[in-house]
Amino acid sequence: MRAVALYGTLGSLVLSALVAAPAGSADPLTAEARGVTAAAQRAAARPIAFGRCPEAEALPPSVQCGTVQVPLDYRHPTGRQISLTVSRTKAKGKGKPAERQGALVFNPGGPGASSMYFPMVAGLSDWKRIAGAYDLVGYAPRGVARSAPLSCQDPADFAKAPTESPTYPSESYKLERIAQARAYAEGCARNAGDALRFYTSINNARDLDVLRAALGEQKLTFMGASYGTYFGAVYATLFPSHIRRMVFDSAVDPDPKQIWYRNNLDQSRAFENRWADFRAWVARHDAVYHLGSTAEEVLGSYERVRARLTREPAGGTVGPAQLQAAFLKAGYYDDYWSSRATALSEYLKGNERPLVQQASPRPESAVDDENGNAVYTAVECNDAPWPRDFATWDRDNTGLAVTAPFETWDNAWMNLPCAYWPAPQQKPVDVGAKPGALPTTLILAAERDAATPYPGALELQRRLPGSVLITEKDAGTHGIAGGSNACVNGYVEDYLLNGRTPVRRAVCAPHREPNPVSLDERAAGRPGRVLPAL
Repeated sequence: MRAVALYGTLGSLVLSALVAAPAGSADPLTAEARGVTAAAQRAAARPIAFGRCPEAEALPPSVQCGTVQVPLDYRHPTGRQISLTVSRTKAKGKGKPAERQGALVFNPGGPGASSMYFPMVAGLSDWKRIAGAYDLVGYAPRGVARSAPLSCQDPADFAKAPTESPTYPSESYKLERIAQARAYAEGCARNAGDALRFYTSINNARDLDVLRAALGEQKLTFMGASYGTYFGAVYATLFPSHIRRMVFDSAVDPDPKQIWYRNNLDQSRAFENRWADFRAWVARHDAVYHLGSTAEEVLGSYERVRARLTREPAGGTVGPAQLQAAFLKAGYYDDYWSSRATALSEYLKGNERPLVQQASPRPESAVDDENGNAVYTAVECNDAPWPRDFATWDRDNTGLAVTAPFETWDNAWMNLPCAYWPAPQQKPVDVGAKPGALPTTLILAAERDAATPYPGALELQRRLPGSVLITEKDAGTHGIAGGSNACVNGYVEDYLLNGRTPVRRAVCAPHREPNPVSLDERAAGRPGRVLPAL
């Protein structure tokens, strides 16, 4: 579907440890592998110079920023370089060297997402002990934000609204979307030129190893969420001897047969189930929302809103596609359930303002949104072969939409540029490691997660010997570390601070469902769950 270096006076012994060729990789002597070693050596010798963050990052003074240089093409490590932006807060322990455990690097997924904000979690109570032990490090991967940003389309065109979103598209609409997909792929090639082919998961993994060296870390402590679990697993495959601890939160299925076309089909199927979970919750709170006392009745209310928006977009900007995008977020995070149900309820009562506030495109975020989508498209299209004939897409998505109509075609349209991709498409990395090659790693998964369906976590555990799987039972929020489940957070903290894990698997009860709250209740000051930023 979205650091202070420790090198310096320690001398060549430490430098050698920082840049050693990856043990256990399929071919450690490839030109790319030699390029990673050379780039890491250069980064270790010239560590990141952290200082005040540029205003463009909108980060508080407690966070420091810097950059690390990585090669565009690892076959030519001294050729064209990309500057990746990096953010950091230093460990807040009491000053005893033993208390600091190094840098914890985080990637939130995407592809196309930045974690420059991550160091700010140091101020949250749930992260206090981890922030005491680790420098918290975020960064913008290649192509993202200020890290040699990629763009495929004019942001104003990308954010154009209102737009359609037919559940069962007509033949003429399909032809229209094929033309758009071709144009988008051509725009990526035109804007990126020869660099387009180098936006890949394997290069993201290589960049991560250069970042490790630039932070002065002999071994990497890393937490990846969503797509971050996939290139984290690629990293584990390429650099098993460089890993200290690694958390995979909401795991992508790394089976090469799944990357990426089949993973997206499975995702659409899983979103249908999560959409049903949301509607069932709304139905249980019909006394608050008046959208129906069954999931089917709630669906009827949603379809009435959708039909009205087709005829008359709300606020002039919210049509069916904007409605769909807003409610898709409820499939990712149940924190959105209350606000989305309220918006639907208010709209049917004649108040369109909550829906407009939640679903309208935001002009101020158009550049970032288009950039994120461009990087997503480039990485997924480059990573693996995709069906090149629309007949395959049409057959698979038409069949799937019979039982999973909610997200199927919108997901297909998002990925369709890969059918017309002008850059070479790679063979996916066969993720895995030999027994004993990796330290214990920790996998987190919510059983009803739609964005990364649960079987992906089981497959990742199968491929990473010695890994431990923590399951949040009967829950579906995407990305569960640092959330509202104390059981999950306890396992993460014990692992990062002490290296302790259960033997192989453990189960946590689900976090509490969101509290229903209407506009009337908010106005009366009645308690309800704090709503996330929209």
